Amino acid sequence: MILAFDTYYFDNKAKTVCLEFEDWNEDKNFKIHTEIIDNVAEYIPGEFYKRELPCIISLLNQMNLKNIEAIIVDGFVYLDDDKKYGLGGRLYEKLNNQIPIIGVAKTNFASVEKDKKALLRGDSAKPLFVTSIGIDLEEAFQKVQRMSGEFRMPTLLKELDRLTKE
Repeated sequence: MILAFDTYYFDNKAKTVCLEFEDWNEDKNFKIHTEIIDNVAEYIPGEFYKRELPCIISLLNQMNLKNIEAIIVDGFVYLDDDKKYGLGGRLYEKLNNQIPIIGVAKTNFASVEKDKKALLRGDSAKPLFVTSIGIDLEEAFQKVQRMSGEFRMPTLLKELDRLTKE
């Protein structure tokens, strides 16, 4: 099983959505998990995880975590080349380093040069940025590359983004 998370913030609330699916090239068969939390932390530059991690963990606590191949997050695993943890790294740590985390970010994080790969999909000249922990970066990159969809964003990640804002 593969899980993909995204969170949308509004009116001091956070709506976290998780898509659960079996195959990396899936585009239709998935299960939706969702939760809205009140009184979320304010955004602090460089400490985004303090805002989003509690939302992800709250939803994960309602799920069976057995047989999870990987978790995809909207963001970076590392914040710099010294491997300072970003959202993905913090989630990996919170899960006792047991479940691989793949970060898929739409914008670059310039302080990370070594542990990321730029992925061009479809006809887009603008890459996605893939980072990982608990799984080899090249393997993570190939899994995201294989995801269904002919555009920059894989179909399920685009659907995930849509569902958070719904």
